[in-house]
Amino acid sequence: MTNLDLIRNVSIFQGLGEPQLSLIATACKQRSYGTGAYLFRQHDPRSEFFVIQSGEIEILEHVGNDAVPIARLSSGNFVGEGTMLDGLPHTASCRANVDTQAFVWERADIDAFFENEPDASRKLLAQVASAIAQRLRSSNFGYRGGGTAVYGAGQQRLEHDLLGERPVPADAYFGVQTLRAVENFRITGTTLSHYPNFIKSFAMVKKATARANRALGLLDKDIAHAISLACDEIIAGSLHKQFVVDMIQGGAGTSTNMNANEVIANRALELMGHEKGQYDFIHPNNHVNLSQSTNDAYPTAIRLAILLSYEDLTRAMDDLCYELKQKAVEFSDVIKMGRTQLQDAVPMTLGQEFDGFYATVKEDIARIRDLVGLFREINMGATAIGTGINTHPDYAQLVTAELSHISGVELILASNLMEATSDMGAFVTFSGVLKRVAVKISKICNDLRLLSSGPRAGFNEINLPPMQPGSSIMPGKVNPVIPEVVNQVAFQVIGNDLTVTIASEAGQLQLNVMEPVIAFNVLQSMRMLTQAMIVLADRCIKDISANRDRCRDLVDQSIGIITALNPHIGYENSSRVAKAALERGCGVAELILEEGLLTRDQLDDILKPENMIRPRYVANPAPKRASGA
Repeated sequence: MTNLDLIRNVSIFQGLGEPQLSLIATACKQRSYGTGAYLFRQHDPRSEFFVIQSGEIEILEHVGNDAVPIARLSSGNFVGEGTMLDGLPHTASCRANVDTQAFVWERADIDAFFENEPDASRKLLAQVASAIAQRLRSSNFGYRGGGTAVYGAGQQRLEHDLLGERPVPADAYFGVQTLRAVENFRITGTTLSHYPNFIKSFAMVKKATARANRALGLLDKDIAHAISLACDEIIAGSLHKQFVVDMIQGGAGTSTNMNANEVIANRALELMGHEKGQYDFIHPNNHVNLSQSTNDAYPTAIRLAILLSYEDLTRAMDDLCYELKQKAVEFSDVIKMGRTQLQDAVPMTLGQEFDGFYATVKEDIARIRDLVGLFREINMGATAIGTGINTHPDYAQLVTAELSHISGVELILASNLMEATSDMGAFVTFSGVLKRVAVKISKICNDLRLLSSGPRAGFNEINLPPMQPGSSIMPGKVNPVIPEVVNQVAFQVIGNDLTVTIASEAGQLQLNVMEPVIAFNVLQSMRMLTQAMIVLADRCIKDISANRDRCRDLVDQSIGIITALNPHIGYENSSRVAKAALERGCGVAELILEEGLLTRDQLDDILKPENMIRPRYVANPAPKRASGA
């Protein structure tokens, strides 16, 4: 491709005549950039405009000491258009992601063009302003980590839908309906690509439908094969950055479904030797979406994504349980006071306390594994509302079997597709158990913060591993930051459950249009709980230590040990001794001996740790009366 051919196809130069395009092409210089080489750096003066001939560049936003990729641009795209407006410093950096060739238009040549071609310059500046506005809109809504086409403003292709024609970046695998969704739903900045298993699940659904339609004679074998290959690439992790629609969206998930349909169609077109956008050969709706509606494909993909993701959560819970059990064993001989209502209760061991933490987490692993089975029931073949319109009579059973084979998950077709299309009961139930887990984990973290409080003016029974300095004003302060962050995760999950509940109730008639927010909140809860448990286990529980002497001192000083003496000296004596100990500021054991209620040997036996922390048969003796009483 010549300089002129490349320049002619760059969107920013649209509207210029051939003489002006030739002037620009002649002025451009060809340069090579090795992998990692910078085209420009943040704070450098703007002095050059770049058109990418081959290779790939990435735009980097600097956050502290980190360079965060916000876009990747390939052949036909451009960067540095601000050079045509002013010489102010670059606000980002640009470097070659692979070996890259670029045409470079230098400032001196730009100035000469503007001076000699004023009419063309005005047109060019309007295009520059439009391109900058487009980039700013995209970058402001969280499309980070390598998004190409939303940010790009280079070569374009023209696509059309019900609302008319729109230019789509030429290197984008998504199409016009995805583009409209990106513009319409700038809500959370959390795109589909944040949940890889959701994207993989969608690809599995589309592959299953292609195979089922092919088996029923509804889809050409070459088209079905190309769609299946494109799906395989997505399942393997490719093209995920092309899933750019926000997780929360109107339309009951139609934008997500069309994002998948368009990406798969355009990749399948390439595999068959066609250009992206040549939908006469493979069409997102007519072929990729054949025999489907968003209303069966989308909820099925959500359910499958949960089935593919839940083991990450249960594995994290298992790992947390392991660390809690290790501490239960390590602290099994550490005697301490138990407390109820934040008041001294009866003695226990620190090991028993951690064993309780272990048991409360462990029991919910089985609950999650049991309840996740609700998502095995799917409604493929329901199409719009559950009647199965536009499907072959054998399609629903066949596509369910295909999807089971592809995913490795045993799925079953719902017995009533009408009910399965509108009912969100499985999400309500599963979100409820996620909330249950969150509540329990948060309570454990509350306890860890109390037990480690101090170090000198609190409980100070355990030491949490110090993770970071705790204050900008109080020297030496270290805060329980890991339990604190896990508490906050729990609060988010609890709130997510309320959202799922309200959204599940909010559906009308044959469809619940609130499924996107249900999907987002359930998947977010699973991910946040998973990460929180990993962090809690690895960065807190594993390195907790016990203050053994402190725990024992609190037992010895506590009035609570009087409960262990109650069967031996009677309730009345126990109450009176406890009150006297509080008033005189002395120990319970001291008063027992002073009043002759028990001998030293009897007292030592009763107060042995092993005799206070588990059931023990005691024959009720006649309570002694205190001497002189």
